[in-house]
Amino acid sequence: MSNRILFTVIGVAIALGILSTILHKLTPAPTQNGSTQATTTTASTTTTCTADAMQCPDGSYVGRTGPHCEFVCPELPTVPSDVQAAIDAKADLINVSSPRPLTKIQSPFHISGMARGNWFFEASAPVLLTDSAGRIIAKGTIHAEGNWMTSDFVPFSTDLTFVSPYKAGMPDATKKGTLIFKKDNPSGDPKNDDSLEIPVMFSE
Repeated sequence: MSNRILFTVIGVAIALGILSTILHKLTPAPTQNGSTQATTTTASTTTTCTADAMQCPDGSYVGRTGPHCEFVCPELPTVPSDVQAAIDAKADLINVSSPRPLTKIQSPFHISGMARGNWFFEASAPVLLTDSAGRIIAKGTIHAEGNWMTSDFVPFSTDLTFVSPYKAGMPDATKKGTLIFKKDNPSGDPKNDDSLEIPVMFSE
């Protein structure tokens, strides 16, 4: 009888030891502040990004993407040195931030930048869009966003709508266009004329 009781006690002890080991493995490890933290491993992780958008230097808008929900803008095209030199020559009068040179545009597109107050008249100045042959395909007006009666730089913006002259299958040359910013010249005197040309590309 005593041997049976001994074997029973040993069996119970072994069972309790196994149960204790299992429970220890299933119990979350305590953190430094005394709380517990469970580790979950999944085969794949889905990231949900917020729906806000950002305007890129080329004038396009992008949303957040990737595992870190980052804004990723398209790379800007390389601007030929002679084109950049012509733009830089007007930098003390007018600077266009959007669209950037040689970037693709589609209707409608946003125009923004800064110009000296004397570039405007009555807080506005003309802007034209031409195709590869120099034909005017859109006309608009940039609007000063502030006191234009100053010699300082004043922000401006507008939106321009146009019908693209380029269609799929047409020669690549027809993708090219020019955005022309004209100094407003109510006097009509040619010596007061001035302009800045920004080359652009039409989207398909």
